[in-house]
Amino acid sequence: MQRLPGLDTLRALAIASVMLFHSWVVGGMGPHFDPLVRYGWVGVDIFFVLSGFLIGSQVLAPLARGERLALGDFYRRRAYRIVPAFAVVLALYQFAPALRELPGMAPWWQFATFTMNLLIDYRSQPAFSHAWSLCVEEHFYLLFPLLAIGLARLRSGRAMAVTAAVVVIGGIALRSALWWHDTALQPDRNWYIEDLYFPTWARLDGLFVGVLLAAMKTFRPAWWSRAQLRARASMWCGLGITGIALVLFRDRAGLLANAIGWPLLSTGLGLLVLAAAGPNSALGRWRVPGAAWLAGISYSLYLSHKIAYHLVQVALGDRLHGVAIFAVYAAAALALGSALHLGVERPFLRLRDRRAVRRALPAAA
Repeated sequence: MQRLPGLDTLRALAIASVMLFHSWVVGGMGPHFDPLVRYGWVGVDIFFVLSGFLIGSQVLAPLARGERLALGDFYRRRAYRIVPAFAVVLALYQFAPALRELPGMAPWWQFATFTMNLLIDYRSQPAFSHAWSLCVEEHFYLLFPLLAIGLARLRSGRAMAVTAAVVVIGGIALRSALWWHDTALQPDRNWYIEDLYFPTWARLDGLFVGVLLAAMKTFRPAWWSRAQLRARASMWCGLGITGIALVLFRDRAGLLANAIGWPLLSTGLGLLVLAAAGPNSALGRWRVPGAAWLAGISYSLYLSHKIAYHLVQVALGDRLHGVAIFAVYAAAALALGSALHLGVERPFLRLRDRRAVRRALPAAA
């Protein structure tokens, strides 16, 4: 897919937000950044909508042309993209406990099998817990292509509508039921994280909205073109809906936030992705300096930033004040994330591309 500056801007905003939010592990970034820190978790939801759109487009494009989806190639490309940098960071967490931002950590096999978000005991295993979102994405990569192939073979609007209803209405019902159950029992654990925030089945809204955008672009290109003509309105509506959702999330563990907040937030972010995916809005046209670079290293940065925070905290402790807190922590995270990207992630991406070219040569001969 063509690189779009608006999507780079959203990805850069997403990783910056997550980094600010996770600064709680070192006591925050100071009072100047408190409002940004409080809602920084939204960055993960931006990533989900972007993944739904970008990966959805890759999966649906050949199906829209009536071609067979090469599942082996898809899974191979995803493995080259995700596994090497993840394996390096997991090894650091596993074999160098001094690098952990917090002491306890889930067993390594839960990370290796991408089941940590379903099995974690968050109170005693908080280290590297941000890998939960990778688990959600891996489940999406594994199951969505199979679902897409099945729906494409059925060619049934009713089947697609049922699937949409299961994801949206089923998600609202499931989260509401879990909220009522847990608030009634008040189990002696962090039930909000373990039952509502981390599990894949409770966090499908953003991925689903992204897939809807991808489906419109691939199966209904005329609709997509008309929507792009209204990209400016989409941008402002997206900002407004996102703002309304964040009002609901003032109580992150509340019923309204967890029942309807997630689909509402995902809708707002989806409209922003729509506006960013073309040149017809300020978001889509504006090339933010540094956004493409930050977007490019965002995966490595996401994996490693808590290690960088912890190392700075150990080295400097309470000697940082004011804006220096943000500057030093951010510089350390960017340095470590860049090193992981350049030393591990990029070489494996190049290896992936070289092997893809070699596999394609016999077919072209």
